[in-house]
Amino acid sequence: MARLAQGCCTLTLALLLAAGAAPAQEGPAPEFGLGASGRAVTGQPATSFPTGTAVPQVPILTLNDEELFEQSAWGTRAEAEIDVAAAGLAAENRRIEAQLLAEEKSLTDRRPSMDPAAFRAEADAFDQRVTGIRRAQDLKARAILRLRDAERRAFFTAAAPILSEVMRRHGAVAILNARAISLADSQIDVTDEMVALADQRLGPGEAPEISDAIEAEGEGAPARAAD
Repeated sequence: MARLAQGCCTLTLALLLAAGAAPAQEGPAPEFGLGASGRAVTGQPATSFPTGTAVPQVPILTLNDEELFEQSAWGTRAEAEIDVAAAGLAAENRRIEAQLLAEEKSLTDRRPSMDPAAFRAEADAFDQRVTGIRRAQDLKARAILRLRDAERRAFFTAAAPILSEVMRRHGAVAILNARAISLADSQIDVTDEMVALADQRLGPGEAPEISDAIEAEGEGAPARAAD
């Protein structure tokens, strides 16, 4: 499946986080939790990082944002739902196409016995109905694409406080997009760390409200095809 990669998303986020990052301090990093709004708040128990393991203290970290989303529970759930929606739309398109072809054949077969003016009026009405159906199905396809974008935006917005926490824990000032770097030490990559934390803190997430628009935007197209 085609992915809508947003390569600059993580780099931009990292630069914004870096501007407000606190200097590295001695002793354990403060714990942060996620409030109902998805923002980092203090005073709440947070999933702890692995203990007894040395944490590299480096100024720059790398992160593969595409792998983070796809490998997370949130991304897995989102892609599965999008696949189901896309498959359903494809099946609906095939059914509508078959109905329209049958209607077109019926009109063609009846043409010799029809008054030319009556045939022209029915043919024009058929063409207008086909145009309306095509527009409705295109809206559904665009809604599915918007759903994928909305899922990614919602995930990275919710994950922003965790990214900030990981950056401070490592004493870093920026997180760079690993896909834009030719060569880097694997020890500074925090993709796996972020996947684990995102699954613990965020879980599978919830589909954005735009998912409701997949049917709403093209509602009625199958019925028109069957008329």
